[in-house]
Amino acid sequence: KIMNSPMFSRTASQESALQTNKVLRNTYALLSMTLLWSAVVAGVSMAMNLPRPGLIMMLVGFYGLLFLTEKNRDNSMGLVFTFLFTGFLGYTIGPILNMYVGAGMGDVILTALGGTALAFMGASAYALTTKRDLSFLNGMLLAGFVVLLVGMVANIFLQMPILSLAMSGMFILFSTGVILLTTQNIIRGGETNYISATVSLYVSIYNIFISLLSILGIMGSDD
Repeated sequence: KIMNSPMFSRTASQESALQTNKVLRNTYALLSMTLLWSAVVAGVSMAMNLPRPGLIMMLVGFYGLLFLTEKNRDNSMGLVFTFLFTGFLGYTIGPILNMYVGAGMGDVILTALGGTALAFMGASAYALTTKRDLSFLNGMLLAGFVVLLVGMVANIFLQMPILSLAMSGMFILFSTGVILLTTQNIIRGGETNYISATVSLYVSIYNIFISLLSILGIMGSDD
């Protein structure tokens, strides 16, 4: 009888709302810190003119640190690996930005940053306010991931600007979908781990930024 009483139901829903708000708050706090940390590492990477990591180092660093972060997401080491992971990606951005600055395309960096911020804020605001269930995106994102995987392999061999452009556009759509889904999962209680949520959002922001850089760079070089 107590379980079915309105008071208990209200308390349970309040507890659920408090937990959701806590996950959301922790996610945005950690995301802000990791983005700031990445920016600092990218700045150091640019100042020291560090070389761009090779494909093998990039894959090992990315997936190795991502695996360790997810494996330790329920303990304090998860935070350590989160900062190692986002720091590593910050380092990989440095040489890319130096390349654009060296080519006299510094304005492209600012445009890409602005576009990334708008995309993230827009997708987050929509996911936070919409009543629509966005779980249908799961299937679309899985299909998109397969297409991106095939496209990335093809682009390694073909090196076609038009394919790079299409891939970058798809990465932006895919990453925006991940932001929408992750944010709604937090609100609806599907995602209860703020480290996992932060990493998902961070990787999406990273992909949107790099993709926008690529699109603006290709279009700028054609002028």
